Amino acid sequence: MQSTDPAEASRKLAELRVEHRDLDLAIARVQADAHADDLAVKRLKKRKLQLKDAIARLESSLIPDEPA
Repeated sequence: MQSTDPAEASRKLAELRVEHRDLDLAIARVQADAHADDLAVKRLKKRKLQLKDAIARLESSLIPDEPA
């Protein structure tokens, strides 16, 4: 999603940060289980990394370009 509206980008950024934080909690819950599913943990961690990358891209798009 490449939005030109800074308000929309900021809203999306907030949503991604919430999902990223929620994944931290979900990963901790799954790992706390004695019968933790390693594949599930790997999938959650992969999604968390994807969110981190998306957050970084959005944050970068919100920073105005400096003139050369």
